[in-house]
Amino acid sequence: MIRDGHRVHVIDNFSRGRRDNLAAAEGTGSCIVHDLDVNSPELTTVVADARPDTIFHLAAQIDVRASVHEPLDDATVNVLGTINVAEAAHKAGVRKVVFASSGGAIYGVADALPVTEDAPVKPLSQYGAAKLAGEIYLNAYYELYGLDCSHLALANAYGPRQDHRGEAGVVAVFANALLTGAPTQVFGDGGNTRDYVYVDDIIEAFVLAAFRGRPACRYNIGTGVQTTDRMLHSVVAEAAGAVDDPECSPARLGDLRASALDATAACEGLGWTPWVDLAEGVRRTVAYLSQKTAPADVP
Repeated sequence: MIRDGHRVHVIDNFSRGRRDNLAAAEGTGSCIVHDLDVNSPELTTVVADARPDTIFHLAAQIDVRASVHEPLDDATVNVLGTINVAEAAHKAGVRKVVFASSGGAIYGVADALPVTEDAPVKPLSQYGAAKLAGEIYLNAYYELYGLDCSHLALANAYGPRQDHRGEAGVVAVFANALLTGAPTQVFGDGGNTRDYVYVDDIIEAFVLAAFRGRPACRYNIGTGVQTTDRMLHSVVAEAAGAVDDPECSPARLGDLRASALDATAACEGLGWTPWVDLAEGVRRTVAYLSQKTAPADVP
């Protein structure tokens, strides 16, 4: 956005993200960072002062298992936080909110894959229910006040800067372990599938959605390609130049067996298509992580 000549305000409490990732952006003078929680009453004042044209709303509690164990905490961030963003946007006269929804959690066990936006929504976790609630609340603000919104139902995002300690960062988890000589593991028979979409492609989807798309509409952002856990490990191991021999661990309760998104609507409505395939995206991710990691002490 800065390269395109925009002035950008970032609101983050840095509970997961790192401030130093924004150093280059802040150095341009066109990025103003506010160390602030999404639920803070000050959010309304910050948005009113900035008067943005568009808000990209990605602030969230992203750990599905944490949502199951602490559902009130999850709802506080993912539901009440979204309402706080919507209220701030409405009061400041913001034109549009582009919301990061979840392409895996809101659909649950799909009847057919890749899943389309017309599929029934059947969230199997509090996280999925909260993301769906965020869509519904934003749609209500559109109906009541004309606040435009688009919901991007994201597949499994990966790429440079992803935290390998994060719940949703399996590519980063595998890559960091394989680069440092630490053990890796796959769960169950390794046959669970996910749809992996590279971060640069996701960024493009957000930028396009700022000015395109039907109001109060959800768009799937994914590749439509199913990759098993075991296949993913092989791709990462090859990129890292490491041995492809993960440990097998018991299946985890609640893990979806398969997930993939049909992005036809995003292609037609936003002009979006994913350009980076898995092998290339993993290569870029491993190259980035290889500059940040050191081999572990392995007996």
